[in-house]
Amino acid sequence: MKTPDIARRWIGREGLGLLTDFYELTMLSGYLKHGLAEQQVAFEYFFRTLPAHNGFVLTAGLEQLLDYLEHLRFTPEDLAYLESLKVFDQPTLDYLSAFRPDINVWAIPEGTPVFPHEPIIRLTGPLPHLQLVETFLLNSLNYQSLIATKTARICAAAQGDPVLEFGLRRAQGPDGGLIGSRGAFIGGAVATSNVLAGRLFNLPVKGTHAHSWVMSFSTEKAAFEAFVESFPQGCVLLVDTYDTLKSGVPNAIAVFKERPHLAPAIRIDSGDLARLSKAAHRLFAQAGMPNVRIVGTNDLDEDLIADLKRQGAKINTWAVGTHLITSKDHPALDGVYKLVAIEKDGVWSPRIKLSANPEKATDPGLKRPIRCFDQDHHPLGDILLTEQEPLPADVVAAIDRLFLHQKRKLSGIAQAEELLVPVYQAGRRVSPRPSLPQIRQHAQTSLAAFPEEYLRLRNPEIYWLGLSLELAKLKNTVLRDLNE
Repeated sequence: MKTPDIARRWIGREGLGLLTDFYELTMLSGYLKHGLAEQQVAFEYFFRTLPAHNGFVLTAGLEQLLDYLEHLRFTPEDLAYLESLKVFDQPTLDYLSAFRPDINVWAIPEGTPVFPHEPIIRLTGPLPHLQLVETFLLNSLNYQSLIATKTARICAAAQGDPVLEFGLRRAQGPDGGLIGSRGAFIGGAVATSNVLAGRLFNLPVKGTHAHSWVMSFSTEKAAFEAFVESFPQGCVLLVDTYDTLKSGVPNAIAVFKERPHLAPAIRIDSGDLARLSKAAHRLFAQAGMPNVRIVGTNDLDEDLIADLKRQGAKINTWAVGTHLITSKDHPALDGVYKLVAIEKDGVWSPRIKLSANPEKATDPGLKRPIRCFDQDHHPLGDILLTEQEPLPADVVAAIDRLFLHQKRKLSGIAQAEELLVPVYQAGRRVSPRPSLPQIRQHAQTSLAAFPEEYLRLRNPEIYWLGLSLELAKLKNTVLRDLNE
């Protein structure tokens, strides 16, 4: 069997029928056996907890999900493999052979800040269909949202300096490197070192050179001269192979002084980046090149970048790898996919998941996340409404979703916006496909609207997400009925 190449798999064109957890297929088969093939249901995707020290998550990964839905098929080779497992009966294999997702999807647009327990995606359709797509949905949204969020924090710490994503060699495999580059761009990175990601997603690609380049020549200066002659446009010289201040920086200054038409740029990859960057800048300034670009690398994250900025480091471009592409301090977003309603006789009947851990209980029924803004378009808080409720205006009361006896009023509401929008209906896209720069711009504009206290790197303000009075009443009713 020919294995689809990685590029075609990640843009969702072929060979993804089996990219699922085994129990999705066994449940699908069970639904068919028990007469539930046409049962209409609703699922929602949300996450429960924010990454460490975060006040928000940037949603990302929707485009890959929609590509997956558009092209989801089971090939003859897929079906032959499933048959060889001797688990699935012939009606199940026939069902999968003809399978085309007949699903409706509403989603919060990529690049939007979202919060715990907020429905980010809602799907309706036949139960077997919605069950089958769970694994890919979680895989695509959880990881890419995590990386977009991590990058947004790194960019905030960089305070407007360009951030480059250099994470491919430390990513969780080639697939993680590819899709992580996309998420990083949404989060604010200006370029990636990943050339295939550049091709697939039309991202700017950047790079410098390694220590091995310098070590391959007889002298450091000869290595620098060879590099700028080979790549005169945008060349960046790595100055810490031997001795940053005694050798690397002086040799770089000499090379750039001999070629005044080139924009001076260096990279520092080891040592005390604050001390070395300040010393390097001073030497370049004394040589008449105060506008030198200094790229900092070496296991950076948002906290280290913030510290270096406070210490007056002269780094003005930050290339971040491991901590970004792995979200090292919080390597997994706990996004979940839960059934919230079942259709009976044309009416949606709410469902709720209970747990010994109260925070894991779900909110029942179809819900509409609404973002409330003040007159300056700063978010005031989000409210989950039922399907029938009007948008709030001026003042609205909301209930804490965990402590249903606690009420809070949002006042000064000048505008309320629906966050979920239809993106996929009856097996096809129904919304325009935004470009990646458009998604990135939406993320930057959306984050800029939030007051700074929600964006702090440590101990951010907790953003308010509450249930409308009607939804809280419904939740109480469902809980009461279950306990009787």
